[in-house]
Amino acid sequence: SSFVIRHSSFAPPLPMASLQTTIGIIYDYDQTLSPTYMQDETLFPHFGINAEQFWKKSRELVDSQGYDGELAYLKTMLEYLALDRPTNDELKALGTKLKFYPGVPDFFEELNQSLTDQHRLLGIKIEHYIVSSGLKILLDGSEIAPHVKRIFGCEFGEDADGHITFPKRVISHTTKTQYLFRINKGMLEPHEDVNDHMEPELRPIPFPHMIYVGDGPTDVPCFTLMKRYGGHAVAVYNAKEKNRSSFRKCYQLSGHAERVKHIAPADYTPGSHLRLLLEEMVSDIADSILRRKRQEIDDGTISAPHF
Repeated sequence: SSFVIRHSSFAPPLPMASLQTTIGIIYDYDQTLSPTYMQDETLFPHFGINAEQFWKKSRELVDSQGYDGELAYLKTMLEYLALDRPTNDELKALGTKLKFYPGVPDFFEELNQSLTDQHRLLGIKIEHYIVSSGLKILLDGSEIAPHVKRIFGCEFGEDADGHITFPKRVISHTTKTQYLFRINKGMLEPHEDVNDHMEPELRPIPFPHMIYVGDGPTDVPCFTLMKRYGGHAVAVYNAKEKNRSSFRKCYQLSGHAERVKHIAPADYTPGSHLRLLLEEMVSDIADSILRRKRQEIDDGTISAPHF
């Protein structure tokens, strides 16, 4: 009689459903948050690299030797920097020179004001992420870094003396979608297998709670993913560009290709078209979370018997 089997000690713990009260806004970087390419603005002038020759050499690797575009530019960069052999810390310091579209980075914090007290009481919050094919280390050193939850970008490994040696991580426009799934599942660390199955109710940021902001054809896989899974997307363009090429890219994405519903000039200041779109999307998503949470509370409440 003293031998008692306690079944509960052998039962695995049931997974807890995620709160799913976070809104995730994911941005491309080059020509989305900034009018220029980050290398052109920081690395090239600092190390005396001719931008036109650099990109020509990089394109030749793609056209004549079949390199992936991102690997081609990283290989070209290592060749150009072979004499200087900078450290990642030196590259990070260059990130302070990055310049942005109007309203960046202030709008990251200002966007939180789109949430009402009711939203905040239920724990609804906004997290910002950057997924870029550019260099993560430059963004780590920029004014943007303190405002975002995580930056995903290409990275260089270092040798024993701390000098950059070889690409450690490469993010191409097609592999960007992996990072949307990482954000969706809360698997932000490189060692976590994003392909592991995870039930929808366990995912911290469901796709309908996501907004993706990009600028053109390289963002098409991410735009497509957002559309497929019920997320939101905005394509931005540089309204000051005289040849209108960035506008045409966005126009085609929203028109013939139907990749995105919304396009807007890349102006993040209060009252701008883009800012109004983002604020409205945030409010819509927050309201939908609020309704769901209230429904959960109502469903979980058993009324007292009436006599």
